Amino acid sequence: MIARVTLEIALRRDFDYSIPEEMVNRVEVGSRVKVPFGSRQVMGVVTALADHSPHTNLKPITKVLGEPGMVTPEVLSLARWMGEYYCCPVELALKSVLPEAVRREKDGWRERLLVRIQTPVGEFPTLTKRQEMIWRIIEEWREIPLQELVRIGETTADTVRRLEDKGLVKITAERSERDPYANEVVVASEPLVLNPRQASALAAITSAVDRRVALAGDRQAPFTGGAFLLHGVTGSGKTEVYLQALAHSLERGLGGIVLVPEISLTPQTVERFKSRFSSGPLRTLVAVLHSHLSSGERHDEWHKIRSGRARIVIGARSAIFAPVSPLGLVIVDEEHEGSYKQEESPRYHARDVAVVRAQREQAVVVLGSATPSLESYHNAQRGKYTLIELPDRVTDTKLPLVRVLDLREAGKGGKGGAPPIFAPRLREAITQRLERREQTILFLNRRGFSSSLLCEKCGYVAGCPNCSVSLTYHRAAQQLLCHICAHEEIAPTKCPQPNCGNPAIRYSGLGTERVEDTLKKLYPHATIQRMDSDTLKHKEDYRRVLTDFRTGKIDILVGTQMIAKGLHFPNVTLVGIVHADLSLHLPDFRAGERTFQLLTQVSGRAGRGDVEGEVFVQTFTPFHPAIQYARRHDFLGFYEQEIEFREQLQYPPFARIALLTVKGRNEDKVKFTVDHLRKELDKWFAGWRDLIIAGPAPAPLARAEGFFRYQIMLRTKAMSRLSQELAKHQETLILPDEVTLTIDIDPASLS
Repeated sequence: MIARVTLEIALRRDFDYSIPEEMVNRVEVGSRVKVPFGSRQVMGVVTALADHSPHTNLKPITKVLGEPGMVTPEVLSLARWMGEYYCCPVELALKSVLPEAVRREKDGWRERLLVRIQTPVGEFPTLTKRQEMIWRIIEEWREIPLQELVRIGETTADTVRRLEDKGLVKITAERSERDPYANEVVVASEPLVLNPRQASALAAITSAVDRRVALAGDRQAPFTGGAFLLHGVTGSGKTEVYLQALAHSLERGLGGIVLVPEISLTPQTVERFKSRFSSGPLRTLVAVLHSHLSSGERHDEWHKIRSGRARIVIGARSAIFAPVSPLGLVIVDEEHEGSYKQEESPRYHARDVAVVRAQREQAVVVLGSATPSLESYHNAQRGKYTLIELPDRVTDTKLPLVRVLDLREAGKGGKGGAPPIFAPRLREAITQRLERREQTILFLNRRGFSSSLLCEKCGYVAGCPNCSVSLTYHRAAQQLLCHICAHEEIAPTKCPQPNCGNPAIRYSGLGTERVEDTLKKLYPHATIQRMDSDTLKHKEDYRRVLTDFRTGKIDILVGTQMIAKGLHFPNVTLVGIVHADLSLHLPDFRAGERTFQLLTQVSGRAGRGDVEGEVFVQTFTPFHPAIQYARRHDFLGFYEQEIEFREQLQYPPFARIALLTVKGRNEDKVKFTVDHLRKELDKWFAGWRDLIIAGPAPAPLARAEGFFRYQIMLRTKAMSRLSQELAKHQETLILPDEVTLTIDIDPASLS
């Protein structure tokens, strides 16, 4: 018997190994194995079994790791597709589908010692006072972890072991699962009554699930469920539709995966899913997968899924590879979010992988958003996806009134002609909310105190020595920090230029730290809390702050994009967007789309209770289409004007992009290499009519972490074919030392 093995080292090919007789029953497609490779022992995954091999003198498999079939055939097939489409070795794709905690050679289970009471044989033995006290505790508990017993009894393990010697207890080692939510009290919830629009949406999804069940086992039968795009305004009840659709899948014996952006994976979100399926006939464990879990927690959550004990998975982008089988429903919430795109190889987009996985496993996929990506909405317009609309809030409350404040006008009365952080109308609105004991959210997508340090005398600007960006001033730490490479310096008290030394250096621009500082001066009696990566150092901090906000302990919440979506607080009646232009003028064709999405999502936090919400958007470009359409909550209007621009320039969704980035520490080498690459591309694709090649040009972020970066952009409708050609030519391309080429298919950002 022969096993075809894909090794963990990126060699872009499989290798044949013989299966020792004693391992035949343990080796199957998807098994993790250890095999000899040259003088080394390396890990790999069995991708196929065969009776014969064209090679002779095959080496035998050394060891089978973990349980049989660690990678399901369906996920294995998906990894192969990812390798081909995203132009990366399949070995890297396989590493993505199996968490590192599961790939390790040693068993990742944690064991704990458990003390169980035993019935003594013969006369009851004589005990010391200390032993008798410990015995009483054991007698009451009947079974207790040794560590817990030592803590409660204020004793030692030796004392307990003496009881074992006397035949009164037995100490055994057992597996102990690490549950990141073990200390939470989950209160069971019941399905809510749906309004007609929600009921119609649910009926469409469940009908598709039923068709999937009817075709189960018939891989040749065409499954026309396709994907659904659920376009629902903020507060329209999309999550309740998800929950009831998942319940229907469970009734049909199918599992489900729910993807949420990392920043939206809030305790609120997880709590709703766990509470819905914590009891009743559809009771199941809900596994959670995201980057804030420890390695051990990730290991145990994955095995809950693989064993079938957890039939619903909620998590960030890597959760799309969860070994749910059989899979019935995949939900991608906030499908427009850029965080679904992985920035290192394999550079996959979890939303697109979700659609492909659902197609391959005859599952139903639902893409949900209040502000769908133009690509997804275009697919719905063309009939590739089925469009479902939820145009109204579920509680019949109105969408918040959005007011646009022109910072150019506000700056005329400001100090030195600079606009104040808060325009007068926004300040007045905050005051009113404090008086009425209502809550306010203030959004600024930039952390730190000031965005730059400059000297007006000599023109010096504090820049990062490794990246082509200015350093951000963090006042609490008295540091200048680069948000790209994390370079840090002590903040100077005078201009550091040798020939200047001006003590009147100025910090310009603003971040969330400065907004918080200004608020505390303006409203000294208000309780103000800031949420950004500087204040949330531990994984429990996010949960703690949101709990305090929900219970009314916080009056004003200031934060970056982590507070922009996925939060439901009925007492929030005011949202202020401090500076709406930060992402608007970036050199990226999606800049307008991202701004529209962010403004709409942040605005949606207001007015979700009984009191109508109000939103103030501060901007220097009040008449920009992204801001005006967001003010009117007009997604369709924005889509129609933006899609025309995309079609004219052949940007997605009318073509797909491959972004080639050449980087190195020597700029001359990088420029020479990228010029040579452009000439090669012209040769390779000389006969292609459906291909636009642009560049080379310096990347928008021309230098990052000490590397100079140049880019070439390719646009085509035939991306699968282009990916295969690029992968083939990449293997023959010889690059200078210390110069690298990365290929990003369907990039989320051009920076």
